[in-house]
This record gives sequence, C-alpha cells and structure tokens, in this order.
Amino acid sequence: MEEAAGRKYVIATDVGGTCTDTVVFAAGEPIRIGKALSTPPDFATGILDSIRSAAESMGETLDSLLADTYLFIHGSTVVDNCILTRDGAKVGLLTTKGFEDTILVTRGAYGRWGGLTEDKIKHIAKTERAAPLVPAERIIGISERTDAEGQILKELDPHEVEKAIRHLVEEEGVDAIAVAFLWSFINETNEQMVKEIAAKVAPNVYCTLSSSIAPLPGEYERTSTSVINAYAGRITQSYLADLEQKLAQTAYRGQIMVMQGYGGLLPANEAADRSVGMLECGPAAGVIGSRSLGELLKQPDVIATDMGGTTFKVSVIQNGEIEFAREPMVDRYHYAAPKIEVVSIGAGGGSIVSIDAATGEPHVGPRSAGSRPGPVCYGMGGTEPTLTDVFMLIGYMDPSTFLGGSIQLNPEAARKAFDEKVAKPLKMSVEEAAIGIYRLASAQITDLIREITVERGLDPRDYVLHSFGGSCGMLSAMFGAELGVKKIVIPYTASVNCAFGLVSADIVHQYATTRTLRADTDPQEINRIYEPMVAQAREQLKQEGFKDDEISLEWAVDLRYARQVHELTTTVRGATPMDQQALEQLLSDFEALYERKYGKGSAYREAGIEMKLFRLTARGVLKKPEMPAVAMGGEDASGALMGRRDIFVEAQGKLAPADIYNFDKLTPGNRLSGPAVIHTPITTIVLQQGQKAMMDEYRNIVVELEGGA
Repeated sequence: MEEAAGRKYVIATDVGGTCTDTVVFAAGEPIRIGKALSTPPDFATGILDSIRSAAESMGETLDSLLADTYLFIHGSTVVDNCILTRDGAKVGLLTTKGFEDTILVTRGAYGRWGGLTEDKIKHIAKTERAAPLVPAERIIGISERTDAEGQILKELDPHEVEKAIRHLVEEEGVDAIAVAFLWSFINETNEQMVKEIAAKVAPNVYCTLSSSIAPLPGEYERTSTSVINAYAGRITQSYLADLEQKLAQTAYRGQIMVMQGYGGLLPANEAADRSVGMLECGPAAGVIGSRSLGELLKQPDVIATDMGGTTFKVSVIQNGEIEFAREPMVDRYHYAAPKIEVVSIGAGGGSIVSIDAATGEPHVGPRSAGSRPGPVCYGMGGTEPTLTDVFMLIGYMDPSTFLGGSIQLNPEAARKAFDEKVAKPLKMSVEEAAIGIYRLASAQITDLIREITVERGLDPRDYVLHSFGGSCGMLSAMFGAELGVKKIVIPYTASVNCAFGLVSADIVHQYATTRTLRADTDPQEINRIYEPMVAQAREQLKQEGFKDDEISLEWAVDLRYARQVHELTTTVRGATPMDQQALEQLLSDFEALYERKYGKGSAYREAGIEMKLFRLTARGVLKKPEMPAVAMGGEDASGALMGRRDIFVEAQGKLAPADIYNFDKLTPGNRLSGPAVIHTPITTIVLQQGQKAMMDEYRNIVVELEGGA
C-alpha cells in the first residue's frame, strides 16, 4: 500500500476506558505519542484531543498533522461496552424450525456458570444463565432445512419469511434481525434469500447472516455470534460513521482502518458490518505491540501485561507465537470468531476501592470510575476512591506531573475520600489501608498471571515481563518480583501500547471452508479447497491497493483425532499449494501441538486424524514503525534526579525516602537503583528496593530483579 503523494504519517488511536492514546510515525522518524482523557459517549472528541496532543509535541497543529497523514488506524471498546452495558439493538432471531431454543439452552449446564468468577462458580446452585440478548418471544422458527452435505431438503417459503419479519418489526419492534439456519455455512442459499426479503420488507432493519459472520460449525456458537453482531451492529455503524464525519471535517483525506480481535485490520466500511470482530480489539493490538517489541529486543518468550483505567490484562507469547482463545466469550456470551487470548480482571487505575458491607472485606474493582468523573484526585467530580488514589497516597504519583502537567491532581481530596470510605471502616490509618489495598491489587494480578502460566505448565521464570499501560509501571516491580521473571521491560511506548500495536498490525482478511477429510487424502484435494479462497483473497487485497509482494497468505487446518469433538488449528508450514511432504509436516505439527496442550504421550495417530476446517489468513503488509537505536552513553543518571520523597517500599513495609527521576532527562545507558520513581509525561515507573534499572538504546526502562537472570 503506497503512501499518498505528499503525505507521510500513519496515526493510530486507541480509545480506552480512561484515556485515548495516539501514536504517530513516519519512515525514518522517531515515534511520537499523544494522550488525552476519553470523552464518552462522544468518543470522537477525545480522539481528536489525543491526536492534537501528539501534534503539539511535534510542533504541529491538528490540521497540519492530519493533512500530512495518509492512514488512520483505530481501535475502540465501543462493541465491548455495548454488550457489557446491554445498550444494543432490540434483536429478533430467525432460525430453523424446531431449533428455536438453541440460543436459550446455550451449552447446557455450562451455560449456568460460563463467564462467572471463581467465587460465584463455587455456589453453583445459585447460578443462572445470562439473560439472552434475544428473548424467546422474539425467536421465530422458519420451515427450511439443509443437510450436512449442503443439499437443500426444504426450500424457503417467501411468504412465511415475510410474515415472520413483519411480526418482528411491527409487533415486537425490533431494529435488528439475526438469521442462523442449520448447516448454512455449507450452503448459504436460504439465509441469503431471507436477507433479500428483509431488504424489501424492512429496509431500515439491520440484518446479520450466520453464513457471513461465522461460517463455521457449532450451532450454538454460530447463532450466538450472529445475535451479538446484530445486537451491536447499528451502534458500530453509527460510531464509525460519526468518526469518519469528524475526520472529514479536518484536513484528513486518507483511509480509516479498524482493529479486529484476531490482531488484523479491516477497512472501516467492512468493520462496520462485522461488529463482533471489534470485541477486545484494543487488548489484541496490545499483544501485537508486545510481540513486535519482543522481536526487536530478541525476547521470544514474553508475559505481556497491560493495566489501564478499567482492567488489568495479560497474555503469553511463546517462541514469538501468539495464543488464540479456544472459546472466545464476551461477558457470558460465546462467539465463533478468532480472537487473541487475553485474560483480564477488573483491576485498573480507575477501579473503585470498596468495603463489602456484609463481610467488611476490601475489594478492588470491578466497578470503575472511568475518565469522567474519574478518580477522586482528578478533581472532576469523582467521590469514590480508586486504585489511582491509592497510588497517590503511597507516594508514587506526583500531583504536578500527571499527563505532563496538563491536569493538576488533588491529593487532599483523595485522602479525605479514602479515609472516610476505606481506612475508617477498616479501622486503619490512611497509609496502612492504602498499603494494604496496594498489596491486595498486586496479589490479584499475581494470581491471574499464575493462572495462565503455572496452571498451564509454564514457568514465569523463563519469561520476560512487558509492562504496559498508564498504571502498570507502578505495580509491575511488585508482581514481577513475586513471579520471579527474568526481567521487566517498561517500553518507551508503555502507556500507549495498544496504539503502538495498531501501527504494528497488517490488513488481514480471513476465510474458511468446512469439509471433512481423512489425513491420507491426496494433497491435491486440499489444494482444490483453497483455490477459490486464495483467488478471492488476492483480488480483495489488490482492490485495497496492495501489490503482489505486499500480500502474504497463510494456510491453516483444524484437525482432530477420530471420534473427538474438539479440533486444534494447525498452521501449514510446508509448501503451498500442498504436496505430500507438506501434508506430513502438517500432521506432525498437529501432534506436537496436541502434546503441548494435553501432555506428552497424549498423541495417538493410530486413532486416525481428520481435517475439519480449512482456513486462509490473507495479509496486506503495511509499513511498520522503525525504532532507531540511540548510542549508549554513561551510566550516571544524576542529571535526571528531581529530588526525594517518601514512597511505599515493600522491603521496609512502610513509606520511606526514594529518589525521584525525570524520564525526559534520562539518556540511554543511564542506570539507577531502587527504591525510586521515574516520572514520564504519560506514565509512572516504580522500582522497589534491591532492583536496578537501565535505559536501553530504544529508551525502554529495563528492570533487573535482585537475584534474577
């Protein structure tokens, strides 16, 4: 994809719960960063504020920067929030007659506890299925039937379909319809006919087909995906249209690309029709950013952690490979769309600290104060103490340096609210209670990371910890030491990592065909399955402006042992189109992957191997930001020393004097020892006692743990 004449910049903006982050890059130039508070529900204003912040750091105006930009990349939580707040469309569902209860039954007993916290799962008798996004009275069965081979056994009656649509629209008042027929992913004819009828009968109603949004086996998941897409579709379309309109009112004249949960980008017009693809796209971008940083620093094994205003998120990268979620879920709803695995808890900088009225126990989150009113110390009307207020009370935050001094924090207000709502109920001093809450948050994070490492047979001591997000740098020294990781890296782009990940991604389209083939199939039969997908992918990417040498195609196959019900997606590492050697490589890779997941010796080829789903990932490769290395200088960091103040030091169990540094005055090669605090314009980094840190050639802060590798 070529740069437009006279324009050189790529801008990536990620909208989070508290802040909106921006990264700007051009070939041969350093990365620039912008940050501003998010502005719900009019997120576009916060986006422009964030870009303006980056422009000012470059000595530019908003319009001059946008006039010189040829590509805008965007990630947003709009779809996640739509589901979590139940603020979506009124949805109706058309399904095959006799299967109206599929979406209501969910996964049987699993539907009662899927998506719940461990505490709630313990009381299984008290659990209930999540309230469906489409209730029973808005589900209509249609007399149609397609078999597993794609043969239409019963054709649609157009009059029956029209009557059903009119009932949903005129009597139930729906403004979106999901269509999910049996075996439609093999033959989409009946679903397509419904869409044509809906376009005539109810042209203003948003319509989603399961054969388009989730052409995969799995009756419940495919139906659920269609309902989610219909539920959030209109809001997504409106959101992206508003963003396009706001950008059109500036000097920007380039394309808009939107991040997807599987780690790729789609043009805004295509993303608007695939709202389910935007679920957790911000965290996915963060993992992409962490992998890019790992490649740069030659760190293939990474625990990527990100703490923003609302949640703490963690993902594991093994040998440079990103893990994908086996059963993606939003809130308590399954969906069938590829998504990078990111595990999270409601513990972010804006998470509200509260005391359980029944037990007297303190809790961090999951409720968040967001950006407005935000933490009490922001002085924007917040009245409930948050984890950010705790950071203020234990000395980690400087009221005059937050967001480069653009917001003057109010520590007195934070102290008063925390004392009244947390310290006094706990019968502790403010400092004692704040230290306790800090330790509680650190313990929750440590437990979460152990859950996706130790409990899966991975040793955190073999990994480097990447610490991202505006708040993570104040906790990572604690939980990193507890985990015993090799080292901690707090990147120069730490608090805008999701935005950095956006500019590290490519345009990605995904295709899939369902067929059941035995492992001893002639490779030419597999190639014939891929031929139409490859042709479609190349044509689509060429229309988007990519040349042949900018197009990358990756084949993958879902395989399983005969009589099993779960498949493993295995990448084709051999030649494509495939030959016998490539097929043998695929089968060997599947068995290695199987044993890695289920234990050594679990693979058993004698059972027979089946191929169930054939996937194609087509990439339009974009230019990536360059991070030029800077020559390393002396170790003396005294030129960046701002002074000393008391902060919480874990080794001493109390507030104690620590050195305070200005990040902007540190130079590559500088070394410093904890306890210490480093203030950057966009985040804060804390070193505990015994920890040593260095600024590397890319201006990352690398923390060496006492006794660590």
